[in-house]
Amino acid sequence: QVQLVESGGGLVQAGVSLRLSCAASGRTFRPYHMGWFRQAPGKEREFVAAISWSGGSTKYADSIKGRFTISRDNAKDTVYLQMNSLKPEDTAVYYCAADNELGSLHDHHYEYDYWGQGTQVTVSS
Repeated sequence: QVQLVESGGGLVQAGVSLRLSCAASGRTFRPYHMGWFRQAPGKEREFVAAISWSGGSTKYADSIKGRFTISRDNAKDTVYLQMNSLKPEDTAVYYCAADNELGSLHDHHYEYDYWGQGTQVTVSS
């Protein structure tokens, strides 16, 4: 089992950047694909981005494509989400997740096996 802890959220103005981190502990997370999801109040949890265990493949939601970048550092057991040009509609709790099925990158929350507790991102206009 792997434990995930997100950090880096906060209250920012529209147009600025934030970088979220997700640190893994317990069983090594290197065999896992990793994903970022977000959930706004009153809405379902939605896919943001995913990255393969090697870091060689990525997948993004259309709503953030070109603004967000997912990356990972397996030596540090950490996955990142660089968020640029933030918009008020990006306001949500952001979660990282681990997927132990090493096939294609998944974009549904039920396909992921382990979750962090989330970090709040609030973007003011």
